[in-house]
Amino acid sequence: MKPIRTERLVLRNWEDRDRDLFHRINSDEQVMAFFPFRRDRQAADAVMDAMRREIDRDGYGWTAVEIAASGECIGFTGLHGAEVAGVAPPGSIEIGWRLAPEFWGKGYVTEAAEALLSFGFETLGLDEVISFAVHDNVRSLAVMERLGMRRDPSGDFDHPLVPDSRPDLKRHALYRIARSDWLSRRS
Repeated sequence: MKPIRTERLVLRNWEDRDRDLFHRINSDEQVMAFFPFRRDRQAADAVMDAMRREIDRDGYGWTAVEIAASGECIGFTGLHGAEVAGVAPPGSIEIGWRLAPEFWGKGYVTEAAEALLSFGFETLGLDEVISFAVHDNVRSLAVMERLGMRRDPSGDFDHPLVPDSRPDLKRHALYRIARSDWLSRRS
């Protein structure tokens, strides 16, 4: 994957120098408040390695987000095959993100995600991109709306990978954006 540049960011494949940040955001209570798990260093390293291989293989995936001016990795965003049975047909692509808390509220996620939607619709030729989050994760849901995604209440679902012991994290809201809506929004 060639790096994608925005006004302030670079979206790129993972590098070994990103390991500390990747572990930190995957074990941070605030960042992971809407996830039923935390990753130790070994698990975080294995996931980051798998993400890097996916990008090398497919040309897209969960990418590191770097501040262009400093070269500092602040988290990740990406386009990825949706892997939730019964939620989306095979071949569905989701967009998602996770940043270290000190970078929240600065518009970085929206900026990165807009660049990825452009990449997805223009370069990859996608017809639709979906996103989903725990129904009361208002920060992520607000990003989806800023991106022009629309909630599909008929698609809201109980995430099958969330254990029944965490009913507060089970229900997810589903959002969608079609290429035609994205093109209209850009005009």
